Amino acid sequence: MTAPTTTSATAPDDEQDLPRPEEPAAGDPFDRDALPTAPGATGALLRSLLAPMKARVAVTTLLLLLQQAAVQAGPLLVAYAIDTAVPAFRRADHGPLIAVAVGYLLCAVASGALQYAFILASARVNQDVLLDLRGRIFRHAQALSVDFHERYTSGRLISRSTTDVESLRELLEEGLQELVSVVVSFVYISAMLLWLDLGLGAVAVASFVPLHLLVRVYQRRAGRVYRVRSTAIAAVIVKFVETMNGIRPVRTFRREAVNDAGFRVLNRRHERTNGDALLEMARYVTGSRLVANTAVAVIVLWGAQRVAGGTLELGVLAAAVLYLRRLYDPIDRLGMFLNSYQSAAASLEKIAGLLAQTPSVPEPSAPRELPPPASEHPGREVVFDGVRFAYRTGGEVLPRFDLTIPAGQTVAVVGSTGAGKSTLAKLLARFYDASDGRVLLDGVDLRELAVPELRRGVVMVTQEAFLFSGTVAENIAIGRPDATREEIERAAKAIGAHDFISALPDGYDTDVRKRGGRISAGQRQLVAFARALLADPAVLILDEATSSLDIPGERAVQRAMTTVLRGRTAVVIAHRLSTVEIADRVLVMEHGRIVEDGSPAELIAGTGRFADLHRAWRDSLA
Repeated sequence: MTAPTTTSATAPDDEQDLPRPEEPAAGDPFDRDALPTAPGATGALLRSLLAPMKARVAVTTLLLLLQQAAVQAGPLLVAYAIDTAVPAFRRADHGPLIAVAVGYLLCAVASGALQYAFILASARVNQDVLLDLRGRIFRHAQALSVDFHERYTSGRLISRSTTDVESLRELLEEGLQELVSVVVSFVYISAMLLWLDLGLGAVAVASFVPLHLLVRVYQRRAGRVYRVRSTAIAAVIVKFVETMNGIRPVRTFRREAVNDAGFRVLNRRHERTNGDALLEMARYVTGSRLVANTAVAVIVLWGAQRVAGGTLELGVLAAAVLYLRRLYDPIDRLGMFLNSYQSAAASLEKIAGLLAQTPSVPEPSAPRELPPPASEHPGREVVFDGVRFAYRTGGEVLPRFDLTIPAGQTVAVVGSTGAGKSTLAKLLARFYDASDGRVLLDGVDLRELAVPELRRGVVMVTQEAFLFSGTVAENIAIGRPDATREEIERAAKAIGAHDFISALPDGYDTDVRKRGGRISAGQRQLVAFARALLADPAVLILDEATSSLDIPGERAVQRAMTTVLRGRTAVVIAHRLSTVEIADRVLVMEHGRIVEDGSPAELIAGTGRFADLHRAWRDSLA
């Protein structure tokens, strides 16, 4: 019997059917996994971050207002000195001039002290906002379902929590102070100019109209540039992370030159977007300075004529010029704020899009608990009742699937690649929900179980046997963090991992390093089995747990499997038929359907697909 040709049941790679760097997608040439953002979501996110700190934000704003009041009192003191204190001094009345000097000194001291207090207060608010945001991204990314992570790359998640959060940090630490300072200056100085002289004030206020138009044009144009810039940065990070994570196949298949060419394309696009941002900034600064200098020139010439004609006091003109310089000097700083704002707005838009994603495998609104086990054994009955399933980008993998696994039974599932074996395991682990039908555990729909309850009942061990950075003991105890050292060692001994762990430099306290790279694949698998045994699940799923091992490693793991499966309900996805020998029952799948079902001995004695596979396997060992 020939192996059937089927649609692959594995989740699609997140790069499938997507344009290469040389072929940008229409609309956005960089962000191939852009997430939709509802109108107003960015503002809502920022408000929710600041809401718990309303009192501190109010105090910080008050400090800045007081600091600006101390700064802006200077020109008034200068006007008073020219028009009142100096003439009084000529009359030997030193009091007004001394008062001006003392007042100026007090304003300078107050301004410095208030600035210091503002920086401290705003820094604490900023850091708490960033701490909250990073925590939200991390917690939400963990809560999202497996299908999201299979299509949204880890590089983009890293970009959201690093580059995009850094853009917000720059806005909070530098931009907001500039914005408030500029706004307060505009309001305060405009009021002072109108109070000092209505005509001069009117000219100054009129100059705000072209400045406002410049700001609006800059916001619109820079907003587009920074959205593209943010996704360009993410594309660079994704390429870098992907290449470093796959460095072994890169070196094996000599992909360095190809990867370098692809990275160069992304890097140049990033460079171009940075250049576009600088160009927009240069246009804004040039236009704003032209408007500001023209307004100052008009006011100085007109004011000088009025002073000469006796209709305006010299001190008022001097104060007006000083105020004008203070009014227009922040224009460049406003451009820097808008620069930071557009960058942060684009980043917040992407973060808001990420945080708006909802898990495709949601928590139940009214969770149920599993009933007590029917026997002293931990196993539970598993039922697939009319289950249908299809991945987002593929055809139907399970057209209609019905299966009952009695409590305590070990079922091996075999079949060609794409037959639906791994999909079966993922549905039982509830990494996905069925498109139709139900998956039941002792009669309870998995969708009705709270995630902690489900994870205590069902555990999956994959062929990768992923280990986290940390000690061997910490990796074994992942399923039961409260386990004692004695319980951890007892589980390792039962699996047969104690001897090799004890031989490590620090025994159970040895750091396995990134992905468990300090120990072999077989040893990592034994640690994974010790982890599963310590977690004591009712249902254990082994997804090709021996496919990457050599013969000695496979035998060690098979001995461990015999221990860990005892009394439990188990689903063993197997490519190597040696793994099937420990099963009570074998299912052969093709095109998402069970085509053979029986004990290993019954199927071997028959003439079906499994008998052919078994004979071919025996011949390969001869």
